[in-house]
Amino acid sequence: MTTLIPTTTDAAGTASRHVTVLVDRCAGCQECVIRCPAGALSMEPVTWTAIADDAACVGCRQCERVCPFSAIVVEGPLAVADRYDPPLHHPVELRGNVEETRRGYDTWDEVVAEATRCLTCPDPTCVRGCPAHNDIPQFVAAVRERDLDRAHAILQRTTVLPDACSRVCNQAAQCEGACTWSLAGGVPVAIGRIERFIADHAPVPPPVVPAPVTDPLSVGIIGAGPAGLGAAFDLVEAGAHVTVYEREAQPGGLLLWGMPDFTLPDEVATRPWTQLVAAGVDLRCSTPIPADALDHLLSVHDAVVVANGAGVPIRLPVPGADLEGVVDATHFLQGSKDALMPGGDVVAWRSALGVDHQRDPHVLVLGAGNTAMDVARMARRLGLAATCVDWLDERFALARPDELAEARAEGVEVLFSRTLTELGGTVRVSRARLAHTTQRERTTPPTVLADQTDDLEVDLVVMAMGYRLDGAYREAVASAPITKRAGIHPHGRWRASGLLANPASAYNHHTEVGSLSLDREVGLWAAAAPRRERLWFAGDALTGPGTVVEAMAQGRRAARAIIDAAPTRPDRSLGAGAHGPRVLVVYASSGGTTRDLAQRLSDQLGGQGAHATVRSVAEVLPVDLAHADALVLATWVEGLVVARVRAASAMRAFVGRLDTLGGRPVALAATYGVNPRGALSELAAQVEAHGGVVVATESFGPRERGTSRVRPSKVEAFANRIAAHVVRRIPVTS
Repeated sequence: MTTLIPTTTDAAGTASRHVTVLVDRCAGCQECVIRCPAGALSMEPVTWTAIADDAACVGCRQCERVCPFSAIVVEGPLAVADRYDPPLHHPVELRGNVEETRRGYDTWDEVVAEATRCLTCPDPTCVRGCPAHNDIPQFVAAVRERDLDRAHAILQRTTVLPDACSRVCNQAAQCEGACTWSLAGGVPVAIGRIERFIADHAPVPPPVVPAPVTDPLSVGIIGAGPAGLGAAFDLVEAGAHVTVYEREAQPGGLLLWGMPDFTLPDEVATRPWTQLVAAGVDLRCSTPIPADALDHLLSVHDAVVVANGAGVPIRLPVPGADLEGVVDATHFLQGSKDALMPGGDVVAWRSALGVDHQRDPHVLVLGAGNTAMDVARMARRLGLAATCVDWLDERFALARPDELAEARAEGVEVLFSRTLTELGGTVRVSRARLAHTTQRERTTPPTVLADQTDDLEVDLVVMAMGYRLDGAYREAVASAPITKRAGIHPHGRWRASGLLANPASAYNHHTEVGSLSLDREVGLWAAAAPRRERLWFAGDALTGPGTVVEAMAQGRRAARAIIDAAPTRPDRSLGAGAHGPRVLVVYASSGGTTRDLAQRLSDQLGGQGAHATVRSVAEVLPVDLAHADALVLATWVEGLVVARVRAASAMRAFVGRLDTLGGRPVALAATYGVNPRGALSELAAQVEAHGGVVVATESFGPRERGTSRVRPSKVEAFANRIAAHVVRRIPVTS
């Protein structure tokens, strides 16, 4: 072990930072040197081990997190200024007041001081923590230079909702939770408030519409929530003709009906749709699209994006749940928002809720997530007492930490480790029985303690435990929604960033932001792949209930995939897209023979107008799969004559990791030294189970190969069969 620099003391008399390098562990890989934001690390030229300058170290511990050999230890406090958060705006009279309570920065001095806390990390983990992958260091740098136009230009690359997301995102679980200061146990840069300053002090740019083209791509979007909004922005900027079908009378989805004005003002929620309609988007409100109408919609559009939100409220099935006075969050939020807006009638709404005659009406809100906080805080503005209950331990609370604090500051009682077991009353609900719960870890559900209960007198119960998807779409397209879990070994860039090395600080209830960020990548890449031919999903429809920024980012990813694929409906004579079909040739090879076959097939398909890319099973990335119109899987056959003969285990594992192929054509080829028997049939069944359509299969034995090449004529014949379905698009018949 080597201590490189003696410990020093700063001017204030406190111990400064000290870096210890364990030279027997240091491998000279330079990961720490590359990622140190303070330039405090370099390489000793003789031993080629890391050396540190304690005077330059800021204590962010990024080197500790990225070192693959745990060869660095940093001691001492963080060298960062205190964060400034503007005080909450608490109205003198809460009742009837829907002014925003969470304020942004008012002056340049405030926002520049906060922007100066950013280290501009070489490998910024905050960008990975943001579901939209906003270039946070660059827009923060633009603010430091007081350049709002450049800041907007940087944000415009990745988000169309900076004004909304900066207000409603749970930054603690996303960008700010992934800030290097947060990962080091400190207080992160106020990324959300800096983004809000940009959006509040200069107009958010509208979509840039290109010159009209003849017979543009036609895309239908189901749902005018954040996912549909994101898709519409990118598609209209690409020159597509976009039609949005929204079942409600107004666009916006959750942004409009699910969020009170004190959280998200209506003018912010409606801004993007005003811009989109002005840009030429055909917005058709009060137009629900049932699941059984998807085929019809595909017949009139070149592509369809299903972006309908999870709008079916979850109701707890307990005795008494059918009593009068038990309502869902959607009903309560929509009615309360209308009652509290100018010209609304609070008295009539309280009467409709059945609480107008009680002296001190008490509302029980089931849940303690962000929706529940909105319900409870809205109840306070209606003059009602409110209690939220949630069966989780408060350490694992789902609500934003700041929103939870704001609710309590407004008089909302929040009881964790409680669950509703029974509602009582004659015709109308009047009491609730709550059982205590206990929970040790975030990943394990709470245990209900049936012998420990409390009774609570209530006048109204609002079920605010979240929403679920309409089951009809699940039945119509079995491949959605997906499970948003990263079940594969993370890519090296993710591991090297240090984001997965440790949980976030207490600032975010110790949520493991790295795992959450990696899981969100699954949804992003799934949005780029069609669930069926010419049919994409995004947002809640793809992953189940999620966040606003996730839905927006997935909508944009789906739109870009559509632009890239240039699909066409059958009655149009534009071929398979201007670029020709994109074929991904994936091979598993032990001695090189199958690799040579894959390359020959790629060359043949390229000669017939396809854009073919060759990858080994170990090299394929989500972007490769997302951009492929068709796949060719080339494998060798493993096994013995007396044992089971199968496609190579690497190929079977690759297919097993696939999400869905969305009806894309797949061709299978095998090289073998022993009789392949049913190896390709088994692989074909696996491909079909993942949504692929097998259009051609072929086996190549020893007699059909030269020293290392498969017989050219057979390769050409097989490529012709593939091209018949992929390039010339001959329909597959059963």
